Amino acid sequence: MRRWLGGLLAAVIACAGVLLGPATGASAATHTPVVFVHGYTGSPSNWTTAIALFEAAGYSADELYAFSYNSYGDNRTNAQSLASYVNQVKSRTGASKVDIVNHSMGGLVSDWYLHELGGAANVAHLASIAGANHGTTAALSCTIYTTCQQMVPGSSFIQQVTSGDETPGDTKYATWYSPCDGVINPYTSTRLNGATNNYVACQTHIGYLTDTVTLTAVRQFLAT
Repeated sequence: MRRWLGGLLAAVIACAGVLLGPATGASAATHTPVVFVHGYTGSPSNWTTAIALFEAAGYSADELYAFSYNSYGDNRTNAQSLASYVNQVKSRTGASKVDIVNHSMGGLVSDWYLHELGGAANVAHLASIAGANHGTTAALSCTIYTTCQQMVPGSSFIQQVTSGDETPGDTKYATWYSPCDGVINPYTSTRLNGATNNYVACQTHIGYLTDTVTLTAVRQFLAT
C-alpha cells in the first residue's frame, strides 16, 4: 500500500473537471459520450491508453471526457461535481445520456452520483474497473483524509451507497475485478449486485489502466 500511495501521490486536484477535445464547436456525436473517472490520487492522464484505444475504434475527441476531482476531500462533494460535469458534457454534445468508466475510488464517486443523486437517469452504461464499490482495507492507511474514511469497508458512506438497489435505474452496469489487484481488498469488493461482473484472471490495480484487453472489453460493453 505504501508503494502504491508513494507512486500515485500528486497535488490535490480541486477543479470540477477537465474537458478533453476542442474547446469550441463540438460536432454531432456518433457514440454516447464517455466520462472517465479516475481513482484516489489519480488524474485525467490515467486514461491516456483508454482514450487512444477508443479513438482507434472510431470515437472522436468530442466524445471522450476525463473528469477530475479532489482525492482528499469528500466523495459526496466529488459526486456533486460529477453531476455538474455530466450536465456540461450533455450540453456540449447534445447527448441525452453519457457512459461512465471509472477506476478504483472513482467507483464510489460514480456510485454516489447514480445511487444518491439520481444520476442513473443520465447514464446509459457504467463500467467499473477495480472499483472500490464496497470499500477496501487498503484505505485504513490513509484515514487522515475523508475520502479514505469513506472507502473503508463498512463505513457509513459504503452502507448508504450499497443500500437497496446497487444498480439503480435503466443503466447497464459491468465490473472488472481480479485476485491480483493488490489494492482493492477484498478484491471481490468491486462486484455490484445486478451488474455483469467480469473476473480477470490476474491484473494489478494500476495495470488495468494500460490493459488493452480489459479496456477493449469495456469499450465493447459500452456498445451493447
